[in-house]
Amino acid sequence: MPAAIKPTDQQFEIFLGKLLRTGVLIAALIVLAGGMWFLSEAHGARREYKTFRGVPAELSSLQGIFHGAVEWEPLAVIQLGILVLIATPVARVLFSMLGFALERDWMYVGVTAIVLALLLYSLFNHSTR
Repeated sequence: MPAAIKPTDQQFEIFLGKLLRTGVLIAALIVLAGGMWFLSEAHGARREYKTFRGVPAELSSLQGIFHGAVEWEPLAVIQLGILVLIATPVARVLFSMLGFALERDWMYVGVTAIVLALLLYSLFNHSTR
């Protein structure tokens, strides 16, 4: 690859930093918008906090979250923001692996691929205990 196309280490680190900042900012804005929307629909209703009620079942899967967000449900929008927050470091690991591949540093590509595989396994392993 020509040197003009290949980014320097410093350029790549700046890119990864911007990726993390942008991902966290977008996630925060999505959660904030969903939270404000949720509160505006509550109209000051008193909530019962003696019994814990988790996330509705339809919002515990990717398909349910995306479907709810498309239909403009505030809780789904909040969940979408949390998914974006979770996806941000995963994207950083993926882009790090690609950066190491551009540098042809195969040992780090392998290590980063293992880290990525462990991250994805932990995210998608839905075993109940």
